Amino acid sequence: MKFIDPKTDFAFKKIFGSEQSHDILISFLNGILYDGESAIADLDILNPYQAPKIAGIKQSYLDVKAKLATGETVIIEMQVLNVEGFQKRILYNAAKAYSTQLQTGQGYPLLNPVIALTITDFEMFSDIEAVISRFVLKEKQYLIDYPIDDLELVFVELPKFQQSLEALTTLTDKWIYFLQHADDFSVVPTPMGNIPAIQQAFELANEANLSADELDELEHQSIFIQDQRGAIMLAAKQEKRKIAARLLSSMADSQIAAVTELSLADIQALRQEQSEQ
Repeated sequence: MKFIDPKTDFAFKKIFGSEQSHDILISFLNGILYDGESAIADLDILNPYQAPKIAGIKQSYLDVKAKLATGETVIIEMQVLNVEGFQKRILYNAAKAYSTQLQTGQGYPLLNPVIALTITDFEMFSDIEAVISRFVLKEKQYLIDYPIDDLELVFVELPKFQQSLEALTTLTDKWIYFLQHADDFSVVPTPMGNIPAIQQAFELANEANLSADELDELEHQSIFIQDQRGAIMLAAKQEKRKIAARLLSSMADSQIAAVTELSLADIQALRQEQSEQ
């Protein structure tokens, strides 16, 4: 068997947002939001995944949206690239999901809490060691919670999770490991398969079960992500070269390399370029 990478937009929504993903999503949210406790008994997936008719990149920023039986709305996004405006978009989507609950004439007491769950394939908060972090409204000086805790931002930073397969013990650990490594396996690993919902998730991630349109969509998204990563890396290197160029007259090549993280060969080539101008 070959499993698709759950971190792509298409795969994430198919696995966690399909009509048959009900039990998968309950288990996943219990693992990520509630430390593996069975806090969520039921939910409705509000925008179930549908197979693509035309291959293309992501049409909506929200991968999965669900309403819990207790009234809360959970909006879930898997983000592979740290693009400009991403953090503002999280706030916008959370605020929008909260404010659009009311119809004309309805009162504010009818508003239910919104949890914005964002999983990133990059580190967002270098000063936080935890894999999962939670943000709520607090008073700035005294750090007292706002009386109404209706908005919560939850982040899962995948690169911070370093556990091996053999060390997995909790439901939380197993779901995070699934996101990181599902596409590395050819069979469902034993520590994962003993959780029925994770077993079902692997079944949905089985490439053999995808239609031709779905495989085409997956390929397009994979190419898009690779192109975007390449563009980001190129832009970063170009910025480092600009910094290095300004330092050539005042620092040694080894010092510039340490500051910019460019190689000595790059610095020497840049110095040669300047000398020929």
